[in-house]
This record gives sequence, structure tokens and C-alpha cells, in this order.
Amino acid sequence: MRTGLTYAAIAVTTSLLTILVINLAPQPRVLRSIVPHRFDSADPQFAKTMSSFSQGQLFSSNAVQTLVNGDEIFPSMLQAIRVAHSTIDIETYIYWSGAVGYEFATSLAAKAKEGVEVRVLVDWVGSLPFDEDLIQIMTRAGVTFERYRPIHWYTLDRVNNRTHRRLLIVDGRVAFTGGVGIADNWRGNARNPDEWRDTHYRIEGMAVPAFQAAFAQNWLETTGESLQGEKFYPAPEPAGELDAQLILSSQPNGSQDVELMMLTAIAAAQGHLRIGMAYFVPDDIALQQILEARDRGVSVDVLVPNSLTDVPLTRHGSRYFWGALLQAGVRIFEFQPTMYHPKLLIVDDVWSSFGSVNLDERSLRLNDEATLNVYGKDFAKTQIDLFNQDLQRSRQISLEEWQARSLREKMTDWLASRLRSQL
Repeated sequence: MRTGLTYAAIAVTTSLLTILVINLAPQPRVLRSIVPHRFDSADPQFAKTMSSFSQGQLFSSNAVQTLVNGDEIFPSMLQAIRVAHSTIDIETYIYWSGAVGYEFATSLAAKAKEGVEVRVLVDWVGSLPFDEDLIQIMTRAGVTFERYRPIHWYTLDRVNNRTHRRLLIVDGRVAFTGGVGIADNWRGNARNPDEWRDTHYRIEGMAVPAFQAAFAQNWLETTGESLQGEKFYPAPEPAGELDAQLILSSQPNGSQDVELMMLTAIAAAQGHLRIGMAYFVPDDIALQQILEARDRGVSVDVLVPNSLTDVPLTRHGSRYFWGALLQAGVRIFEFQPTMYHPKLLIVDDVWSSFGSVNLDERSLRLNDEATLNVYGKDFAKTQIDLFNQDLQRSRQISLEEWQARSLREKMTDWLASRLRSQL
């Protein structure tokens, strides 16, 4: 009897260890070297190459509104929901209980009662702190609520592959994306540690159907329902003058698209590269790509959270790799007032990228992600101005300060860096 129990225990332990190894093993790399610098960001070949590399169609005639912090983001999203006529589709990594979650739940429920088709897709892992009462408020009103990749015995091999996308599409005509989650952490205007700093964007125009298709992709996987027809894909209408391109990544296929896009953008930098990331833990190739830009004389500014980050382990893992960047003249800044949560890449004064993608291996190889590339000097200037405003509330880290970390800090940073493929 004891022998049988021993064998059973060994079998269970072996199975658990196998599952752990499968989930934590580094994902295979498609890109094995940096992208060469062949043209500048202002060259028409840049946009053409980005479109062909990343399989993201370039759409003209878009309008993109920048929303800064919860005081602007949530009212805009809720207003779009309240005027919806036919469909509302939300996909988010984070939907937590609280005042913001309640307001969204009741607003979505009200629209469902009016006959609007409302679908909510939340990541199973990212939205664990979720009050069942909020779900019932929605589902009792007719909202279709689903969790993305819930844990079952037959899905244990992909527990680590989550959806990190932040998408809201209303009537197939208005879309939102950016860094914000539906939670109280994002309330306010980044005035103190309880009010996270973030940016979200409202999009209208020819690119909106791509957002709807991105949602439909994950919805099909989760429910088996195919979203078709004019109520989801009405004839797009011009709304502005911006060219925009939605880039998606997903597991098990297609994760290389966002990585190739980001490295190509860095390779095209001519004068100034600005990187604002909630989680900045680039792999060796991404580090080399940034250093190659510095070798060409490109100014590089990196803006990241300080100790107020919600994931201290990621900050430690990031700091371990700062030495080579600082020695090369990369300027690294830590945002001071609160958690810094945007995901922003600006190349020169012509190109901006934003959405759910961080410059880390989790975003580039594990998660389903979505980021929007916008081409245009006027729009880029708004992003540069916002980036510079954040720099004024940040503290620059010098090479001397980085070198002077205590032995304990250096050890912690080194240990965290060993987990880079999971951060």
C-alpha cells in the first residue's frame, strides 16, 4: 500500500514539475540578430517595410485622441459605452473589483438591457481579484461575460500564455487601446501613489475594423462564436488625417510580429528614440538594437517606474541590464510620483507606438498583445510633449549611482535578471 502511494506521489510530482518546466521554459527565438539600419523613420520605405514585416495593414484617415490618466480615460470610455447603439466589445487583462469596476459593470448592464450586444472578455489570471457580484450585475442584464484561458487540466501547458490586450470597440466605429486596466488603481491624475500614471487612446477611422478583428480573434478561441456582419464591421468612414497600423501578437503563432516591429522601429531611428515602459526588461537582441542606435548617434531616453512599481521583481531584473546602456550614453529616468504604466515608443518626430506591449520577453513572446503605430509629425509632437512632461516629474539615474548600488541590491538585481524570460 505504501509503495503504491509512493509511486503515485512520484507520478504527481513528476507531472507537476513537467508542467512547470513547459510553462517556464524560455520561448524559442525567431529573431537571432538585430535589424540592420537601412533607412530612416521619415523614409517612405520605413512604413512600407513595417507593413510587410508585421502583417499589419496601414490604414489612412484616422483620428486618435490622447487620454491622460483616469480623470480623462474613464469618462471617455464610459461615454462611448453609454451612446452605443448595437455592439460593445471589451477585452482586458485587468478588471478588478472597486468603484471603477462597478461603474463599468452597471454601464454595460444598462446597455445590455437596452438591447445592445455586450461582450466582455477578461484574462483569467489578470482578473482574479474580481467580485462575483459584478459579474452577476452584467450577466443578469444580458452581458456575455467570459474568461480567457481559464485553468483546466487540459490547459495546464499554456497557463503562462495570457491575453494582455486592452481593447474596447463600440458599434464597430470607435476603439480604445492603451495601458489602462479597469480598476481603481488608475483613478485620478497621477498626483500620488494611489493614482497610477497611464495613457489611453480613442481611435476613429479606417483602422477601427482591425481592432474589432483583434477582439474577434480571442473571442472565437474562447467561445467558438464567430463575429460577422455589418453590426461588427460597418463600412469604415474617414475621421482624420493620420495613418495607423494595428500590430498583434499571439501564442502559439505570431508572437514575433511585435518584436520584429519594435526592433525595426528602433533600427530606423535617426535623431531621438524615446521609450516609456511600465516594464522594461529587454532581451539581449533588443539591448543590442538600442546600443546600435546609440552607436549611430541617436539620443535615447528611457522612462520607467521607480520603487513604487507594482512588480518590484521586474524593476530589479531591469536594473541589472542598465550598466551597458548607461555607459553608452542612454539616459534612464525613473518616474517619481506614482506607478508609471504607459507603453510608449517614439521614433524621431514622426512615429509613435502605444498599446499593451512592454519591452520585455513576456510581451514579445508569451502574451497576446496589441499595439497601434501612428505615423505623423503633429501626433508625434503631442506624444513627445507628454513624454517630456513626465520627464520633468522623473529623476535621472547616473552610471555612478547604478555602480554604487549596495551588494544586496546587486545580488537581488542579478537573481531577478535570471528570470528575464518570465518578467
